[in-house]
Amino acid sequence: MSAENTAGAPLVAVAHGSADARSARAVEALFERVRALRPDLDVRVAYLDHVAPEAEEALRGLAAEGAGEAVVLPALLTAAYHSKVDLPAALDRVREACPWLRVHYGATLGPHPLLLEALERRLAQTPGAHGEGTSLVLASAGSSHADANAVIADTAAELERRGPWERVVPAFASAASPTPGEAVAGLYAQGAPRVAVADYLLAPGYFADRVAEQAAAEGAVAVAPVLGDAPEVADVVLRRYDEALGRVPVPDAAAR
Repeated sequence: MSAENTAGAPLVAVAHGSADARSARAVEALFERVRALRPDLDVRVAYLDHVAPEAEEALRGLAAEGAGEAVVLPALLTAAYHSKVDLPAALDRVREACPWLRVHYGATLGPHPLLLEALERRLAQTPGAHGEGTSLVLASAGSSHADANAVIADTAAELERRGPWERVVPAFASAASPTPGEAVAGLYAQGAPRVAVADYLLAPGYFADRVAEQAAAEGAVAVAPVLGDAPEVADVVLRRYDEALGRVPVPDAAAR
């Protein structure tokens, strides 16, 4: 696909990447939906690990094709090490090697109100995820960055406010606590009659499998699948793209 298009700067979306092939298929499905929403936009997908191309390779490819600018969008649900350190370092190397390529760096997908709607969509599609007295565990990948984990806790609090769950608590598949299994067990210990789990993950793979295994071991009544190619997520991608180009105001953190 040519780097020249009527939408302007090509979009290079950078996902986490996984050795599990299901992950890349889910990410590609999401960005096929993005392409369908904006057919004139040159959308390319890169990865931080395990899957080619890496972000730097994708950007150098665009530069070699003669592109003058590009938007790099971290396809991640929270801002942590990858979006704050890894990707900026790669972009600095590209800017040094290809000074004619103007790189706009977008915000991570989350937090954003539309991601709450995507979570609610997945839960509505999951048998057993609703019911009288049901509490919910919001399970994320987890991070060593406290700020990223705080975003998950805030998202859980907002889901609880919106209902219909009795309680919503955050959980982390790695790097933080409680784990999904601990969160499910904790809610049952506090008297919850039913506990469901929602995957706040972009794609299936190691973390989603870990969430499912722990949830089943502790008796969760349902596990809603990852966000994947939910239409709300594709909408957020394009909003972040437009924000990076200054086409729309960047919302205050409290409104995201």
